[in-house]
Amino acid sequence: MTLTRRDFGKLALTAFPAASQVANPFDVFAQGHKPNSLINGVQLGTITYSYRSMPDQSAEATLRYIVDSGISAIELMNGPAESFAGAPSSGRRGGGGGRGQALTPELQAAQRAAADQLKQWRTSVSMDRFKALRRMYNDAGVSIYAWKVLTPEMSDEEFEYVFDVAEALGCTHTTLELPTDGAQLKRIGQFAEKRKIYAAYHTHTQATMASFDEAFALSKANMSNIDLGHYVAGTGESPIPFLRKYHDRIASVHLKDRTTPAHGAKNLPWGTGDTPLKDILQVMKREKYAFPASIELEYDVPPTSDAVKEVARCLAFCRQALA
Repeated sequence: MTLTRRDFGKLALTAFPAASQVANPFDVFAQGHKPNSLINGVQLGTITYSYRSMPDQSAEATLRYIVDSGISAIELMNGPAESFAGAPSSGRRGGGGGRGQALTPELQAAQRAAADQLKQWRTSVSMDRFKALRRMYNDAGVSIYAWKVLTPEMSDEEFEYVFDVAEALGCTHTTLELPTDGAQLKRIGQFAEKRKIYAAYHTHTQATMASFDEAFALSKANMSNIDLGHYVAGTGESPIPFLRKYHDRIASVHLKDRTTPAHGAKNLPWGTGDTPLKDILQVMKREKYAFPASIELEYDVPPTSDAVKEVARCLAFCRQALA
């Protein structure tokens, strides 16, 4: 099956009519309609980073976006989770704020103070609000398989906080960017082993077949959160051999449609790039891989659309590819 750009654009028109016709998406719950993105044995989800362009970044609004997209399982970014739990707004890191600003001494001092305030909050906060967040999402039909905030530079106390939250949210793993320092990989893996929650490392275009070898060797709790679209853009090769070789060391994957370096390594609407998305999904279906595949919306959202509609289109693409 080859999907054209026009086919892709039509997919969302019939994807999730129940949610799209309700003014308040939470009304869908009362009618007994909950999202279901488990498709023929393949768990599709999304990382909530996909909704970064939406105006309201609260946990409640993010849940509405997820449900309206038809998604029933997610990787949760720290912004909605920590704001719901009461984190100081001056310290939360939401993904690149301040990029391009000159780091004056005053700005550096303000950043240090905000970081200290956030650290103090993280190492003293109760898990009650995170448990309440989990209940709210679960009641709406959305499970949280991962959350992303961990960095190798965090203190032991902050590591404990990250894994405490992962447990409170019901996550099987916490995600972070892949370090290049073996000592960091060993330390993180030891924490993950102790807490019985995987540490899953995310990659961009640096990923190769061997990128995770050191992490895997250092701890049985070190797993992969490989981005299969970035893999294509970085290597120019299909990521399916990686899936087949390391399927038992994958906690989740990210899906997007990118082109190879020879075609400009572009990020395109699904079905128009070089990432073999249909083949990836079919392999996951045939081999009964249990790890979720996270839709990550990174192509440009058309002016007449929004992130919710585009995630729904990506999910509809997956549904058709898995039919």
